Amino acid sequence: MAIDSAFNALIRGLSRLLRDRAGNTLAMIAAGLVPLLAMVGGGIDMGRSYLSQTRLQQACDAGVLAARKRLGSEVIATGVIPDEVVDTGNRFFNINYRNGAYWTRDRNFEMTLEADYSISGTASVEVPTTLMTLFGYNEVAITVDCEAKLNFSNTDIMFVLDTTGSMAWTNPGDSAPKIDILKQVVKDFHTQLEASKSPGTRVRYGFLPYSTNVNVGYLLKSDWVVDQWDYHGREAKDTGKTETYDTASTTYTYISGTATSIVPYNASSCPADTYTWTQTAGGRNPDGGSFGTAVARGTYYWCNVSSDGATITVYGTTYNNYTYSWVTRPTGPATREIYNWQYKSMPFDVKFLKGASGEDTLKGGSIDVRMYGYPSPTPENITAWFRGCIEERDTYEIDDYDNVDLSKALDLDIDLVPTPGDAKTQWRPMLNEISFEPEIWWNGTGRFKSPATTSNDYLMAGWAGLSACPAEARKLDEMDGGEVDAYLSSLTPDGSTYHDIGMIWGGRLLSPTGLFSSENADLSGKPTSRHMIFLTDGETAPYDLSYGTYGIEPLDKRRWDPQKPALGLTLTDVVERRFAVACQEVKKRNITVWVIGFGVSLDDFMTECAGPGHYFEARDAAELQDVFSKIAAQMGDLRISK
Repeated sequence: MAIDSAFNALIRGLSRLLRDRAGNTLAMIAAGLVPLLAMVGGGIDMGRSYLSQTRLQQACDAGVLAARKRLGSEVIATGVIPDEVVDTGNRFFNINYRNGAYWTRDRNFEMTLEADYSISGTASVEVPTTLMTLFGYNEVAITVDCEAKLNFSNTDIMFVLDTTGSMAWTNPGDSAPKIDILKQVVKDFHTQLEASKSPGTRVRYGFLPYSTNVNVGYLLKSDWVVDQWDYHGREAKDTGKTETYDTASTTYTYISGTATSIVPYNASSCPADTYTWTQTAGGRNPDGGSFGTAVARGTYYWCNVSSDGATITVYGTTYNNYTYSWVTRPTGPATREIYNWQYKSMPFDVKFLKGASGEDTLKGGSIDVRMYGYPSPTPENITAWFRGCIEERDTYEIDDYDNVDLSKALDLDIDLVPTPGDAKTQWRPMLNEISFEPEIWWNGTGRFKSPATTSNDYLMAGWAGLSACPAEARKLDEMDGGEVDAYLSSLTPDGSTYHDIGMIWGGRLLSPTGLFSSENADLSGKPTSRHMIFLTDGETAPYDLSYGTYGIEPLDKRRWDPQKPALGLTLTDVVERRFAVACQEVKKRNITVWVIGFGVSLDDFMTECAGPGHYFEARDAAELQDVFSKIAAQMGDLRISK
């Protein structure tokens, strides 16, 4: 209406001028100023409005970009943008468009979380007019929209995760053990990436838990593994002598509780017992015998292996407060042969672990060896199980880490495919129950030495808890949330910290030019972005009594000789330097390495491996969430989508 009134007044004025001939020139000039003033005023006000809109759009874009970059994985659980993210977005918006800029008023900025975890925003201001107020326009309303989205190209991500015993501890300020927090953060990270990827994009995930060793045996082809290998066993030797000993018989009486057989099932290995036995009463009889009462709880397992080694059947009995009593009575003397132990390196045929063809992967299985018990009475069989962990192929004790000979250090050549029948290039199955350590006692004291025949029972690494074998590794694959959750639930903390074997096998599983090149090649000619996320909660901490990837180090001396170590290095030094070599080999494959210290400060060899901007330290759960968010932002393409 204001425009119509002004226009009508202008027409009436011009009509009068047409009828009045006096002073026509001056009047016409004056009349022409009105539309000219409207044009100039409109230009000024619209120019200011356009400038305000441009700056407002830039501020809106800056706000959502900053907020999306700050957005962590917490939002996946809550569905709400955290306050600190909102604050970040607002701060960047305010910096780029200050309150009252260009004489504007009623500035407003709001952000919204979208279903794909992008952040959209709406910004608005009112631009007061100047000359245009003469024509009834007092302000111009400006509104802009913006959105920041994290996009991914084809991406492969290998999680190399420290699952040593210290991961069962809880960081200060947290309410759950580190292993549980890690599982949740990785699940949230996966959810964020899956929601952010574009249609037709392939994002794959792989997992390599590491501690004293890595469990990769079931990923290996039969041709990649030796037919025979030497283990540190012991052999029962008959001395030709006998001894007399007392015998007794025992009678058991059921009191209460239950003992129930489990339903047999097949598995890749025989599970550990949960069976416990507690004596509640007891004493000695006048005849030299004994009596007592006990309660049994938990499950006792035993296993049978098929003749071809392909099937392991698990049996067991579960005891629920099973209470019983016993009475033992002497039955007179008896005579038995006397045996001693000969501790030595012993060859064993391990072809029973192989498939029908060289292309078939390894299978579960076990072997019975007569190494159990004390020499007297007669030694019994013990079952040595293959659990999936392996011993490395040939290497040497490096004396120049600037010039490592990969033709000798085959363990550090991460792309070398084994040659069938060439044991130097092949891996060796770990058999934990054949890992005796003469003359080391069960309390860890003693010195390594090959003794003469003896009745002494020296430490066996498997039973001493010194040959940890983590959860099975998983090759790269597209995985949904349920699969990731199921896999992560298999991770349990155990063992010592050997960073080098984690880096070596993380690289092997991720490399596009090595063992799994046919699976890891670029998809349909589109480049694949490859990333290793290496997380640890501790400093290097090898233990010379452990039976690990390089055997029992002081006995096998494959990469370190404690009596005359090359360069005077400790075993810790050797592990760290070999880690550094392996890291460089990984990065040569165009793989980005991210290193995270969770509850621990990173050493120089870790930070140098990752390089600037690719290593992080997280003290607690919140900081770990933030670290993974930063990695996601740098892995993907964070950009304005509208």
